[in-house]
Amino acid sequence: MHASGLLLWASLLTGAWPATLTQDHLPATPRVRLSFKELKATGTAHFFNFLLNTTDYRILLKDEDHDRMYVGSKDYVLSLDLHDINREPLIIHWAASPQRIEECVLSGKDGNGECGNFVRLIQPWNRTHLYVCGTGAYNPMCTYVNRGRRAQDYIFYLEPERLESGKGKCPYDPKLDTASALINEELYAGVYIDFMGTDAAIFRTLGKQTAMRTDQYNSRWLNDPSFIHAELIPDSAERNDDKLYFFFRERSAEAPQSPAVYARIGRICLNDDGGHCCLVNKWSTFLKARLVCSVPGDDGIETHFDELQDVFVQQTQDVRNPVIYAVFTSSGSVFRGSAVCVYSMADIRMVFNGPFAHKEGPNYQWMPFSGKMPYPRPGTCPGGTFTPSMKSTKDYPDEVINFMRSHPLMYQAVYPLQRRPLVVRTGAPYRLTTVAVDQVDAADGRYEVLFLGTDRGTVQKVIVLPKDDQEMEELMLEEVEVFKDPAPVKTMTISSKRQQLYVASAVGVTHLSLHRCQAYGAACADCCLARDPYCAWDGQACSRYTASSKRRSRRQDVRHGNPIRQCRGFNSNANKNAVESVQYGVAGSAAFLECQPRSPQATVKWLFQRDPSDRRREIRAEDRFLRTEQGLLLRTLQLGDRGLYSCTATENNFKHVITRVQLHVLGRDAVHAALFPPPAVSVPPPPGAGLPTPPYQELAQLLAQPEVGLIHQYCQGYWRHVPPSPREAPGAPRPPEPQDQKKPRNRRHHPPDT
Repeated sequence: MHASGLLLWASLLTGAWPATLTQDHLPATPRVRLSFKELKATGTAHFFNFLLNTTDYRILLKDEDHDRMYVGSKDYVLSLDLHDINREPLIIHWAASPQRIEECVLSGKDGNGECGNFVRLIQPWNRTHLYVCGTGAYNPMCTYVNRGRRAQDYIFYLEPERLESGKGKCPYDPKLDTASALINEELYAGVYIDFMGTDAAIFRTLGKQTAMRTDQYNSRWLNDPSFIHAELIPDSAERNDDKLYFFFRERSAEAPQSPAVYARIGRICLNDDGGHCCLVNKWSTFLKARLVCSVPGDDGIETHFDELQDVFVQQTQDVRNPVIYAVFTSSGSVFRGSAVCVYSMADIRMVFNGPFAHKEGPNYQWMPFSGKMPYPRPGTCPGGTFTPSMKSTKDYPDEVINFMRSHPLMYQAVYPLQRRPLVVRTGAPYRLTTVAVDQVDAADGRYEVLFLGTDRGTVQKVIVLPKDDQEMEELMLEEVEVFKDPAPVKTMTISSKRQQLYVASAVGVTHLSLHRCQAYGAACADCCLARDPYCAWDGQACSRYTASSKRRSRRQDVRHGNPIRQCRGFNSNANKNAVESVQYGVAGSAAFLECQPRSPQATVKWLFQRDPSDRRREIRAEDRFLRTEQGLLLRTLQLGDRGLYSCTATENNFKHVITRVQLHVLGRDAVHAALFPPPAVSVPPPPGAGLPTPPYQELAQLLAQPEVGLIHQYCQGYWRHVPPSPREAPGAPRPPEPQDQKKPRNRRHHPPDT
């Protein structure tokens, strides 16, 4: 499974990106774009609507066994139902003491934005308890939460008697992120451990083993890092080889004169006990390498995306070889962009087994270490496959420990599959912030669907398909606004089991379905052209694809999206759904014919037919005709422009009519004479003569032209919408005074007056 998965990504990434970024990689246009109101109307999304005086929501733990999701925010810990986040939420109010908040404010911190208990860590301690930590108004604190043995128990409360210090587990400053993992009742956390936010470390606390940390104030180890994610990934069947990987970004120590930021992947052995004489109570197996996500150029210069924002680890059947998805942004102010890169564990292990970075030479440059390598190789776990006789890192020779202290960096960098990004966004008015991936089984294979959060509060659903032997094609299936008030997406998690996506930001939490098949359209062609692995045509509508559905009625083609082949017998309905309308225009003025295809990938053409007997011809762009994304603008109408206009869309060689507009052009002089007739001497009508004839009808009777009926319709609509004159006609009855319109009071308990 692992090999086939990597071969799939290799095949997807065989195409080369354009050589340079002189032209922006414009983001793919979503086939469906839904506002928050439109998304809510579909019934496939729910916003957490309990009014709490809090902010900065973060999804910190998803528990599929308990059917719960645990969210931390300012002064609150939430336990939400995975099926419906608004159904019986369990809420704990956990605020810092008033005295502590006052001390925080006196130290110069913001009383609202900083001096609160921002919950930043929720980890499963055992079957019945969670371990929870918060910033505590710049005084980190941790405790245990009893959640019960079963979800049906609805137990959720703090145990204040077990309150303890959160130093080394949770940051002081809520603006500083942390990455943590609780393994065998031992907490591993990448965190800043001081009030000023200058001492960053990877800590191990709790448990029976010795408390450990990275070397303090050593910029070669950590240099102003921002921790993103921590993940346990075993190396082999031997548990002593297990390693914990940390993903973070930091200021580059390789180029101290430049403010460059590099993305990193670091690792430690779980059974690391530190050195005997050197690196006492400090990691003796810590190594790190650079993560590269760049677009290569013809001249050898690469355009880098260095600021790591989020990491998603896609598990496979081989637990030792998951697929790593990472979101990056550019660090410069001139070039603004985002990218998603995919990494394999084979490439990551190859770098960590390669040469170490070493400074040497007259210019003190970084070079691969070429000297004698001490034994055991630095970074090797004790008691593992290669060191079965050494049960602890304290048994390592001093030369190994000293080498580790001065050589934590690997010389080679980790490159993505095929050395290029999977998704690139440049020139877009937003940046990507988070990523989640779902594997979907479709009729023609298995696909990876990417859900990408942005800093403007939207989520994009994207798939990447091989277009031909040299290129690949990105399809943005939809983009939805997940919050009423736009805010950057902070955290995002996915439940393939429940087909739900959970999104959190500073303003709230939303959970939405992974698919909205009905939004693609009511025709088989629309469903097939959407190429959504979740959706298929079932013979009646575009609905959720299931492998057990009947093959005779199921229509789906994700790889090619060919409705001509897939929708035989259903394509006749596509033209029946065309919108038909009638419009009027006046010669010399302008008219706009609206036409918006469902798909942004469709090619739109306008066809004109003056009479039913004439042949349809395509309208070319010229001085009087302007084609826009919304339709066709006709400037300076002429009488010869009247006729039938058909808007057609072509996608994947499938052509269908979207709208038909019958345009009538009225003569300018005739319309002017009808709307503004010359003044006539008013003669009182004889008795019994009836109502006088409207002036435009008298003119129509005088004009024996074919367009008389059209002028009549035009003027009828005009006079129908003319507002009444503000002046009152003489002798007209005056409206009653406001006090005359009041209803009399109903005196229920008083007898009527006699």
